[in-house]
Amino acid sequence: MSDRLASDADDVTSLRARLARSGGTRLPCLRIPDEADLSAGDEIRLVLDGDQRHATVASDSRGALVRGAYDDRKRMREATEGTSSDAENRLVEWAREHGREPGDAVDLDEVDPGYLYGVRVPGERAVYTVTKRPDEGLQDIADSLYDR
Repeated sequence: MSDRLASDADDVTSLRARLARSGGTRLPCLRIPDEADLSAGDEIRLVLDGDQRHATVASDSRGALVRGAYDDRKRMREATEGTSSDAENRLVEWAREHGREPGDAVDLDEVDPGYLYGVRVPGERAVYTVTKRPDEGLQDIADSLYDR
């Protein structure tokens, strides 16, 4: 069963984040504010225009960031490892569709801290579908199969 939460609900914490450039690429990435308490290697769900995507938190000399959001964990991992060129980066698509560029502010909503976050244009309202976190034991089995 899933619940729905609006971005302005008491249970949702909204943080100001920025789009940035990562390294030499001209593609936007999401600079995570320190208040989000995320660190490199964390796998999160990132909601973009109502669709849950998969993302890995990375870091550089300026802090935590998300370089891309993907349709599923497999594509996310392939993109992170550099083993796939066909995975669509939905974060880049979202930024383009909303006219957001590196340096622009966005709102990062903590729907389920450490697991589910939403990205939206400041001042816009979003409604999130809150799903149950995957069972850790089942997730460990799935990860072990992927690593083969």
